[in-house]
Parts: sequence; C-alpha cells; structure tokens
Amino acid sequence: MSKHTVVRCTFERHANAILDIFNDAILNSTALYEYKPRTLEVMATWFETKRNGGFPVIGIEDDNGVLIGFGSYGTFRAFPAFKYTVEHSVYIHRDHRGKGIGKLLMHELIAAARAADLHAMMGGIDAANAGSIKLHEGLGFRHVGTLPQVGFKFGKWLDLAFYQLMLDTPAQPVDG
Repeated sequence: MSKHTVVRCTFERHANAILDIFNDAILNSTALYEYKPRTLEVMATWFETKRNGGFPVIGIEDDNGVLIGFGSYGTFRAFPAFKYTVEHSVYIHRDHRGKGIGKLLMHELIAAARAADLHAMMGGIDAANAGSIKLHEGLGFRHVGTLPQVGFKFGKWLDLAFYQLMLDTPAQPVDG
C-alpha cells in the first residue's frame, strides 16, 4: 500500500489539484450543489477566506507528493453565537475514493476542530450519497435533519441531509 502524508494545503502548492478535485465533483456528482467549474481566481479567494478565518485546509498526498484528497471547515452560519460550530467538507480524487482517505481526512479535521476549541461539526450531505453518510455515521456523526428538495441538479430535486458531531470542547465557552 502506498504511503500517505498529511499536509496543510497552500494555494501555491495545492490550488490546481484542489481545483481539479472540486471541478470533477461539480461536473459529475451531487457532492457540490454547483453547476459551473470553479476558476483559479475563485480558489485564491477560497484560500484567503480559509486563512482569514483561521480554518485549516488539510490534504493527503500520495508517496509521489500528489494531492489525492483534501478537507476543510468554515463558518456554519454568519452570526456570532455560531462561533463554536463549523461546517466541514471532504473531497477525494475520483481515482482514490473508497480507500479510507476520507476517513483519514475526517480524523484530521475532527482533531483540528478540537484543537480550535470548537463544539459542533456539521456536514451537509446530499441525502443520496450513501458512502458519505456511512463514513460520517461511522465517525459518530448523527443525522439531525433533512431539507427536502432544496437543490436542483442533473434534472432532479436534491435533498440535503445534515449530520452533526458534538465535541467535548471548549471547556469554558463564553458569550460575545
């Protein structure tokens, strides 16, 4: 089995690989409720938003240094009282799905969220994505609701399921 390395992704090193993974998901799946491929300019803004928010972009590289998957989290809702909650996402290159890369990335994201004193991780998953749902449930995420027919892609209505993992952090949450 190949050796995998966990890395902190940077725009300079990983933007093109992340762009390829994102765009494959946009064009060929309902993992993203988007229609048009992203551009490098969009990726620059995406990385800047992650950096400004203090949000990690964690990647997995194969033994040749090629990025085969990545994950991140960001603001769940843009209101102050949601400061301890994030929404995460994980995307794997199409040639590496089903090999445990998503689980490895999720463990890294959960550890990063705990280290950042967050309390809840939310995952918005297309309700037909059985693989992602199985992954999340296996990691202790709990189904907390489904929004029926909130997306429309590939000529059909899509249901969005939310899965939540409660963390034991922060020890001393504060208002404000």
